[in-house]
Amino acid sequence: MKFSAGKAQRKWPCGTFGRTAAAILVTTVTVLAALGVQTEPAAAKRPAPWAQGPWGELFGPHRPKLRRAALAAPMPLPKPRPAEAPVIEPEKPAVAKQTPTPAEPEKPAERAASAPPPSACRQALTEEIAIAPSIPDINGPGGCGGEDLVRLEAVVLPDKHRVALKPAAILRCTMASAIADWIRTDMTPLAASLGSVVSYLDNFDSFECRGRNRVAGAQLSEHGRANALDVRALKLADGQSISLTDRTVPREVRENVLHSVCARFTTVLGPGSDGYHEDHIHLDLMERHNNYKICQWYVWDPLPPIAPLLPAERPDEAPPREVAAKSAAAKPDPAKSDPAKSDAARSDTAAPNAGDTPPSTKKRRQNRRF
Repeated sequence: MKFSAGKAQRKWPCGTFGRTAAAILVTTVTVLAALGVQTEPAAAKRPAPWAQGPWGELFGPHRPKLRRAALAAPMPLPKPRPAEAPVIEPEKPAVAKQTPTPAEPEKPAERAASAPPPSACRQALTEEIAIAPSIPDINGPGGCGGEDLVRLEAVVLPDKHRVALKPAAILRCTMASAIADWIRTDMTPLAASLGSVVSYLDNFDSFECRGRNRVAGAQLSEHGRANALDVRALKLADGQSISLTDRTVPREVRENVLHSVCARFTTVLGPGSDGYHEDHIHLDLMERHNNYKICQWYVWDPLPPIAPLLPAERPDEAPPREVAAKSAAAKPDPAKSDPAKSDAARSDTAAPNAGDTPPSTKKRRQNRRF
């Protein structure tokens, strides 16, 4: 559509007011377009021919212009740090220690750093006395287990000879120390008196989480606290065996063992105690009021070679039993062969004289009533 003032006048007859308003509108648009024009850099892309001039600024694509007052003032930079200022190291964040999983075991250095210091017993029980490596604490149900535990593998004698425990015993350090001292001080001289040395100790039972005598619901045994050891025998290097409950072992030897263990341990149970310790000796260090001790071990005598209830053997010079019976039947009666003796026997059984008073039995009956 072509536009011109004459055509517009013919098409929209607005009169003088219309021509004046149109002129004002065109002038206003021209002024606004002139004010909005800014000089662009030479490297900028030249606009399209139709977008040049004031009409391009008015109808072409353009971006909004920001006023300089709306821009924020630049913030000042901090001053540089002096060279003589001390260097402050940043603090490292605290990292919580995680419990090692079975797949990732704890390193020996970390385990040594986290373990408590060794006890006085652990420091005294050196490799010159016993081979007893420490093991972790055991915390079982019902108070089962204990602390400061070791695995007693062997006792080292003063001459460096080792007395093994078969199998190795899991004990508290104090109990293991008492066993080592007992073997070194008491059992070594006993074996020397028999002409040999102790080779190993037959361990029947040590740590076991159970009640007394393995009775269900019974009080926790000292075995459950790793504070007891059951001993069956001491084996010597020459093949001899000091079986503590064997009657064939000399009684003097077993009594020496009895006196030694009752002087060292607070509880000693053996044959004749309760029926549960007929084939071994129970030793423990149970703490009681006023240091009370129990020593119940009856050292049985050796069995006799012949049972005393059997009859004695018949002598070889004795006559046969049939002949002896016939000779006893053929022997004459002396009363029948001597008439005088038979009459005297009859007189002894005759009635008493009339002047004699018979013994009274009435008083005897009365006394029985009371």
